[in-house]
Amino acid sequence: MSESVASEFQFSATYPDLVGRVAVVTGGSRGLGATTAMALAANGVAVAVTGRDELAISTVVEAITRNGGRSIGVSADCTSADDLKVLHDKANHQLGPVDILVVFAGGNGMPVPTRDETVQHWREVIETDLTSTFLTITEFLSDMVSQRSGSIITMSSAAARQAARSSAAYAAAKAGVIAFSRHLAGEFASEGIRVNCIAPSAIENDHMRSWVPEEQRQALAAAFPLGRLGQPRDVAAATLFLASSASSWITGVTLDIAGGKVML
Repeated sequence: MSESVASEFQFSATYPDLVGRVAVVTGGSRGLGATTAMALAANGVAVAVTGRDELAISTVVEAITRNGGRSIGVSADCTSADDLKVLHDKANHQLGPVDILVVFAGGNGMPVPTRDETVQHWREVIETDLTSTFLTITEFLSDMVSQRSGSIITMSSAAARQAARSSAAYAAAKAGVIAFSRHLAGEFASEGIRVNCIAPSAIENDHMRSWVPEEQRQALAAAFPLGRLGQPRDVAAATLFLASSASSWITGVTLDIAGGKVML
């Protein structure tokens, strides 16, 4: 993890009501998930960080604990129900009942012309981005129902909100995440569970910097009404708000973190 990523959570708002709560962050080993996990920890949340890369997970956990936070790392493939059961049991046993579920695992958003789309790739993207969201939430949902409380934040994309260069499979999967989140919000509101979704647009992270030259990033930033690219801390700040009691009368929404480029 770069020093810039490790320090970004310091710019996030603080929510005292989060102190002592427990969160699981999938896709938490890098990028948006890592910054969000650290932001939660900086707000006094005990965080279970999960991903597929054990070294990357341990880097995030070590950074959290070094800054006085409480965290564990669990390697898990979120398309595997068995892995998610292990994640659930370790989080509950080592940290306590989960109050906040941040479902960020996913990917495969690179452009693929639909004429070149294969059944294998289509199914892979749906599995990675939509089925993984379903499996993760349903693993923890019963506990939240029993607790009669919980905040779930899912990850969609601007690709689901308007036509973009990403593949049709990715757009469809991320649109499915929005619909699934909205459905759950309506179904479980009476159980005290809130479900909201965030839909980021272009976020300047290590991955973007590695494949988009500086000049192109500047041109891309100029295309946004607010005149800059998004940063991982923008996603983390939105997640903190949706996890906290500051948003206690908000459920079923999709929050576009898109610099004004998406207005719905």
